[in-house]
Amino acid sequence: MKYAHIIGWGKYLPQRVLTNQEISKTVDTTHEWIVARTGIHERRIAGTRETTATLAFEAAARALFVAGLHPSDVELIIVATSTPESIFPATACQVQDYLGATRAGAFDLSAACSGFVYALSMASNAITSGAAQNAVVIGAETMSRVLDWQDRGTCILFGDGAGAVVLEGSSIPGGVLASTLRSDGSGGDLLRLPAVYHNPVPILGGEFSQNGHHKNTISMKGRQVFRFATNVISDSVQDVLRDAQLSIDDVDLIIPHQANVRIIETAAKRLKLPVERFFINVARTGNTSAASIPIALCDAVDAGLLHPDDNVVFVGFGGGLSWAASVVKWDVTPPDLSLPDREWGRVRYVLARGRSRLRQLGRHVASFVEGSPTPDARLRERIRPDGRGRTHGRGAKKR
Repeated sequence: MKYAHIIGWGKYLPQRVLTNQEISKTVDTTHEWIVARTGIHERRIAGTRETTATLAFEAAARALFVAGLHPSDVELIIVATSTPESIFPATACQVQDYLGATRAGAFDLSAACSGFVYALSMASNAITSGAAQNAVVIGAETMSRVLDWQDRGTCILFGDGAGAVVLEGSSIPGGVLASTLRSDGSGGDLLRLPAVYHNPVPILGGEFSQNGHHKNTISMKGRQVFRFATNVISDSVQDVLRDAQLSIDDVDLIIPHQANVRIIETAAKRLKLPVERFFINVARTGNTSAASIPIALCDAVDAGLLHPDDNVVFVGFGGGLSWAASVVKWDVTPPDLSLPDREWGRVRYVLARGRSRLRQLGRHVASFVEGSPTPDARLRERIRPDGRGRTHGRGAKKR
């Protein structure tokens, strides 16, 4: 039997810091008001040349470096995101190309702020079933680009960033012990980010292909989301521990989705746990949606809070409504990685980008040299317009 162990982790945050004081210059709020209600002091904002894919790549490259896994050995890449580069191709495919992970399957997963835990469960199942030997699971968001910056209820909350883990199969018990995934679509109106499709179908008079949305920015009913979140954190933690045959006393650390410090404090009270058992970094990052749990995991490792044989619970909640939890047996000690090793890893990805550009150029050259793939005109003359057979020539049916 295989077990899916976390063997690498990495995060990436944009350099640009947006403070509460800066936000208060554009909307009716103050630093004190934001901190009192959310615990957030600042958040990171992606630069003009940064995208969800580039943030995800940076986090994944760091995670692979910690894992000591070459990109060509990666078999599966999952990017959990609510802010993909495109509807298609998947952001995960762009990350696969940036990494040079030539053997990897790749897809995006949309489960809002629960997305990372959903993706972790999917990857773990792929490994334990034998479908894959390893996987890179990434949560990445550029939430700043889907915010109404005049809406005080949402623009103060969100930030940009990415976090990633590497999973690998092993016969040694441990790793992802259990996961629980839940949803309630009846609450979809409480927290949503509409897709926008503007193009009507001209031959149908223009009344088709309109979905009724006029902007793709986040909307949220804060009080109802607060009540939902505090309930599902405690419930899903208890459910996943039951599935793993563990008790709450067996848990060394809980890493929740970093939405709001008041939500986490209320959930701690419901579980009758000191808030110190929860890792919280929302003050510095804001709500980074699907990226928040893996970013917080990296910070917890850096703070020396995880040790071999510790049991850590990840719990996410968000739009859908969706919520999820996983319990993981932590089995690794952070390796001591030298600067030269890091620099060589960066060279590897530069070479991967170069190979990608050469493949693109090769396709363009082949298309130019080979010409159109349209069938030969003489062949088309021998095919009836309805495609059923020849219209004349040898073997044609006579009337």
